[in-house]
Amino acid sequence: MDKQPKYRQVADALRREIDSGTYAPGARLPSESDLMKRFVASRNTVRSGLALLVSQGLISSSQGLGYEVRSHEVFKLNASRFENLDFPQNGDAYNTDVMSAGRRPHQTFRVEMTPASEEVAERLKVSVGSTAVLRFCHRFVDDVPWSTQATWYPGWLVEQTPRLAEPGDIEEGTTRYLADHAVEQVGYFDEIATRMPTPEEARLLEIGAGVPVLLWTRTGYSEERAIRCTVTTFRGDLNQMNYEIGNLSARAENEPQ
Repeated sequence: MDKQPKYRQVADALRREIDSGTYAPGARLPSESDLMKRFVASRNTVRSGLALLVSQGLISSSQGLGYEVRSHEVFKLNASRFENLDFPQNGDAYNTDVMSAGRRPHQTFRVEMTPASEEVAERLKVSVGSTAVLRFCHRFVDDVPWSTQATWYPGWLVEQTPRLAEPGDIEEGTTRYLADHAVEQVGYFDEIATRMPTPEEARLLEIGAGVPVLLWTRTGYSEERAIRCTVTTFRGDLNQMNYEIGNLSARAENEPQ
């Protein structure tokens, strides 16, 4: 006899059916009334089981529309190639990577002068509160919110590269723009963390309950000093990052034909 609470039995049964493909991504689950009859359970019990699946990011709920299995078409980002000018790019690295994957990119911009926070100042090696340029992107893949990207540049750099402070996109990408003005990024330091989203992040990325965000902080350096700090916030359910390090010829040779 199953000793689990009844709501967990409901959740476990539906989870197995989602995993097996009985309910495919985008499919609607049976109504609460139908589930009550199936599991011989009260409405509160069924709702608790469904709420558990919502909190785990497996289904989403819409008022008046019931429950739907979440779609998880994951976008894979090669973080070692991203913004690396040694690899071919057709303008902005984000547009290049998304289009190369056969997907459709779209992004909006906001540019502002802002005081450097303690975290940003520490990475850029400038004084807390000193002027920095913030370039903020809200990015989409196939019209689905994919990430937000906030990049801070130290104020001294704007004097040499004034387009950083201009609104809108830099068509060739900021990394290439800087390199063309003798400010070449020769290295970067990455930090990766996960946590639950803030209310603003959940709103911008349309994140459902139970879905974390992936934070990717990259500090870029010229030969002399730090030139930018970028924090990219990804939806945790729709993104995967990978790196290529060292000689990977054996990996290519062992890939299935």
